[in-house]
Amino acid sequence: MDLLFELLGLFFVLLGIIGSFLPVLPGPITGWVGLFLLHQSSRIADNTTFLTVTFIVALAVFLLDYIIPALGTKKFGGSKKGIIGSTIGLLVGLVFLGPLGIIIGPFAGAYVGERLNRTPNNLALKAAFGSLVGFLSGVFLKFSVAAIFCCYFFRIYWTVLI
Repeated sequence: MDLLFELLGLFFVLLGIIGSFLPVLPGPITGWVGLFLLHQSSRIADNTTFLTVTFIVALAVFLLDYIIPALGTKKFGGSKKGIIGSTIGLLVGLVFLGPLGIIIGPFAGAYVGERLNRTPNNLALKAAFGSLVGFLSGVFLKFSVAAIFCCYFFRIYWTVLI
């Protein structure tokens, strides 16, 4: 049974890294599930403090991931329609363009939202760029946390092997 928990934990930690790039999969939370499963193994000592702190970090990053692209759009002069367009663009881009839509969708959505708001072209492009910067910042943050969780997983597991 311990091996099952350990293998499932590894699967979820690696899935968490993949989820850092896909908005449909919450990367850090998925990675945390991997850490949690690892700690269910009887070979790993319980560490409630570690699991609580890492869960809070995963939850905070999950919530920030929805806020950062909007902040990027707003910081670069975007309006509420640009922010809404960025979110819609992300979803539409993902459905119709796959992985490439993750980058193109928020940019195009923010641009269309700004143009619907009758924002001049140059300002609409600036807001769309802000949306892209915000989105990429969120991806970097999610990937960093998921990679750290993966490192912790291997570090904890390695202590069992030695």
